[in-house]
Order: sequence, then C-alpha cells, then structure tokens
Amino acid sequence: MQHWDRIEAFVEVVRRGSFAGAARHLGVSSSHVSRLVARLETQLDTQLLYRTTRQLHLTDAGEVYFDHCAHVFDGFQEALHAIGDYQQRPTGVLRLTCAATFGELYIAPLVNDFLLRHPQLTVHQEFTNRRVDIVSEGFDVGIRAGALPDSSLIARRLCSRREYVVGSADYFRRHPCPHTLEELAGHNCLLGSTDYWTFDVDGQHRHVRVHGNWRGNSGRALLDGVRKGLGLAQLPDYYVREHLDTGELVSVLDPYACTHTAVWVVYPRHRHLSPKVRQFVDFLVERMAGDPAGGPRARPVSEADAEA
Repeated sequence: MQHWDRIEAFVEVVRRGSFAGAARHLGVSSSHVSRLVARLETQLDTQLLYRTTRQLHLTDAGEVYFDHCAHVFDGFQEALHAIGDYQQRPTGVLRLTCAATFGELYIAPLVNDFLLRHPQLTVHQEFTNRRVDIVSEGFDVGIRAGALPDSSLIARRLCSRREYVVGSADYFRRHPCPHTLEELAGHNCLLGSTDYWTFDVDGQHRHVRVHGNWRGNSGRALLDGVRKGLGLAQLPDYYVREHLDTGELVSVLDPYACTHTAVWVVYPRHRHLSPKVRQFVDFLVERMAGDPAGGPRARPVSEADAEA
C-alpha cells in the first residue's frame, strides 16, 4: 500500500527546495517531513535526494519519481477544484414536472430567470396534468398543489393556495346560490380530474362527491365552461381571481373553502443534494413566496421546511 503522505512530503520538498519550506506549506514540522521522505526512500529501497547542509539535489531515480508523482498530485488538486466548482455551480440537466397551467404561468418564467443566472445548466420541463411518479420517471424536481400524500419525497412550501367554488353571474340569474354543501346536488358541477370537491368543515378536510355533464383534465377548459354558464366548478385562485374581481364569476360556499392548502416543490430524498436541485429549489422558494394569483413575489417564506 502506498503512503500518500510520504509522497506528498517528497513532492513538496522538491518544489519548495527545502524541508522547512515543505513543512510550512504542509503545516507540520521540518523533522516530520524529513522522516516521511526517509521512510519513502526505505519503502522504495532507493535514494531520492542528495542532502547537504545548504542544498538538496534529486538523484536520477528521484527525478524520474518526482516527474510521475508531481503529475499525480497536480491531478489531485485539479480534482479538488473540480468538485468544489461542482458543489457550487449548477451543472448538467435539471428535469422538472408541473401541472400545465400553473407551470406555464409561474414556473416557466422562473426557470428562464434561473437559466439566465446559470447558462451552463440544461433544463427539461414537462407540463402535464397527469400524476407523475418523480422517482421512477427520473425527474429531479416536481411542483405539487394541495394536500400532499405521505411519500419519501422532500417537500418545501412555495406559496399559498385557495380553492373557490364559482359560477358565472349569468348562471346565478338562472339558478339559486348554494349555501350548504348538500345543495350542490341540485347544481350541474363541472368536473376536473376527480369526481369530488374538497372543503374545510370544522377544521377538517372533507371530500364531497359531485355530479355534472362536463368532465375534463384541463383547468382552462373548465374555466371556459364556467364562464359560459354551464355550471359550477371548483378551481384554484390563480384561475379565477381576475374574473372574481370583475364580477364575471361569483364565489359561493366561502365558509367551507379550503384556505390552508399550498403549492409545494418536491424532490427525491438524497444524502447529498446536487447543486442544481438545491439552488433551484432555494430560488423557487425565494421568488414564489406569497400569493400565486398575484404573481410570484421576491421575498423569503417564513414557514419551516416540511417533509411529505
């Protein structure tokens, strides 16, 4: 087995021109450096240095050995610098997934801003409304909304999220406003990817099964149906806020609205998180703190990280 401290001591003695210079560079005593070099010569059964009271000279064998060892230790230093750069600079390919509309409105612009800071990075984005298995499909980061199921993923909160049950002003000229959850049975409820809506009842989440003649997995298409008076729909704030502000849509059942849901960034649990994931997640958390319906805001969140 090689003793790398002996080889390092020999290389530094030659480069510094003395045992004292090598000792100062290595942060040890001159006698310790001298012992290491002597042990190396014994190990090799070869004299590497001619020692005088004033100077050191390499033997022929020492010159050959130094040439090879110097390259080795230069390679070590380059490797250390390379790993240091890797730990600091996001590199490689960052793969992320997010629901289509939220991703197009809020995530994609932030990804573009992040790439302006780190042009050496490559990003692959998939905006889809299907439930993606982040680990098995090889994604680095996912954006999830609402309540998170238990999983092995790490989750950090990005921003608040509220669900509204809405109908058009024209629809409510033709139908009474529901005031209880039970009254939803008398309305045409436009459905998204599930056949139930979620409410808060006495501080607990409650799923209410609803029925209607329209179903689809596009939030924008669902919004269009509501705006055209086809029925009621439950949609998150970033779809409906401007239409509520103009009075085109009317929110009902507000006392039961889910107000303590959120949008999360999730990623697989690793002992050593890569710089591309760590820095991108930190960037999203900083830029998206606040209310997504009003746009991402550049202020840090106060909530502690959560695990999902």
